[in-house]
Amino acid sequence: MLFALGIARFADIAGALARSVVAMAPSSSYHDAVWEALPQGLVPERAALRKRFLVERVRREHARLGRPPRVLDVGCGDGWFAAALAAAGAEPVAVDVAAEAVRRACAAHPDLDARLVAADAELPFADADFDVVWAGETIEHVADTAAWLSELRRVLRSGGVLLLSTPDHGPLTRLRLALWPPAFEAHFDPRSDHLRFYTRRSLYNLLADFGYEELEVFGAGGVPGARRALLAAGRRSRF
Repeated sequence: MLFALGIARFADIAGALARSVVAMAPSSSYHDAVWEALPQGLVPERAALRKRFLVERVRREHARLGRPPRVLDVGCGDGWFAAALAAAGAEPVAVDVAAEAVRRACAAHPDLDARLVAADAELPFADADFDVVWAGETIEHVADTAAWLSELRRVLRSGGVLLLSTPDHGPLTRLRLALWPPAFEAHFDPRSDHLRFYTRRSLYNLLADFGYEELEVFGAGGVPGARRALLAAGRRSRF
């Protein structure tokens, strides 16, 4: 599974570059090849919109708990959002499967708790270890979605909050893809690292099936019917 791209929608840049890197250095992992192909210092796409959503929800949990929430940033990339969480008073732990991403996160934010994790293994955390889990622009890269969501739920405490973002596929976006073959071919390029494609309804139903309550899933950015991102928040059912 791919947690690596916290910096979203750079497949058009990274795809070709990463393929050339892989060809030159076949011993490198795919995830590291993608990150090594990306320039340093890039700002995540829709960064302000996603940061506002994330920080606002985490601050609500801070007020509700009466203490700084412990937040897991899954697919942290270079630590941009984890650093924003720390600045907002949370206690973030950032993880990624790409060593280059974690190296950049540690270099840019020396005080950040950033860790390399294995792509196909359990997260190295105890059950119910976090108050909040944040997965920004990550779920679309995951092959085994059920196993991945189960693992996020495992490390989230009873009543904890899952926050995530992913590209939206609203009605106008789907219509454009259906009517314009070049857009369809570019969007579903078989070399792309995007494996899953979500609508508001499909994402809502998926999270509901995994026991999340008080669910909110909504589009943001762009125009109605062709929003650029889906933002989701749900509270793990209490046990």
